[in-house]
Amino acid sequence: AASVKALDVNDIDKTGAEIVLANTYHLLLRPGEKLVSKMGGVQEFMNWKRPMLTDSGGFQVFSLGVGSRGERLAKIDEEGVTFKSHVDGKMHRLTPESSMDIQRDLGADIIMAFDECTPNQTDHEYAKAAMERTHRWAERCVKRWEENGRKSSQGHYQALFGIIQGSTFQDLRVEATKFISSLPIDGIALGGETVGYNMEGTLELIDWIREYLPKDKPLVITWRGRWS
Repeated sequence: AASVKALDVNDIDKTGAEIVLANTYHLLLRPGEKLVSKMGGVQEFMNWKRPMLTDSGGFQVFSLGVGSRGERLAKIDEEGVTFKSHVDGKMHRLTPESSMDIQRDLGADIIMAFDECTPNQTDHEYAKAAMERTHRWAERCVKRWEENGRKSSQGHYQALFGIIQGSTFQDLRVEATKFISSLPIDGIALGGETVGYNMEGTLELIDWIREYLPKDKPLVITWRGRWS
């Protein structure tokens, strides 16, 4: 846990990496966010001296297959998601608030709002419902982040990024961009199944939303590996 597969921190450093992403879902399951916090946060835990970000855990939860073949592993409702651990079969619950609290304990420099990552094959009706739920969750994430003083359990500032969803539908992507950009957050991420894997599709999404993105906030294209 809290490691890059097949690489130690010296190997990562030699690649010139400026930032490392740690996975909230996997760290929640093992070794647990409380142990990581007790060790001084995820950077101290893995001995990484440069910036780090944590995702919200949402992508991994939804990749288990809400509403598809993996439905038995994860179930969504308005409050959050209940899922079964792939490690030991135990049931877990993630909500916008618990995602913020877990990421607070993990202590990365940048944290992500809890979102529903919709697959490419989603129809417009469900994609819109999921996007709107993501927006309500984003507002709850902002509220919890502010209640936590915008700081990690280790006492340093954590920048919060909201995530643009909307599947493969241009109108939803534009609507999501406008909404997420209106929140009092530090940055924006472009999320979704296509993003980062299908670069042609990713570039098309960026063209759709470019004019609606704030000029004073960084944009991260999830899974791409570089910041813009």
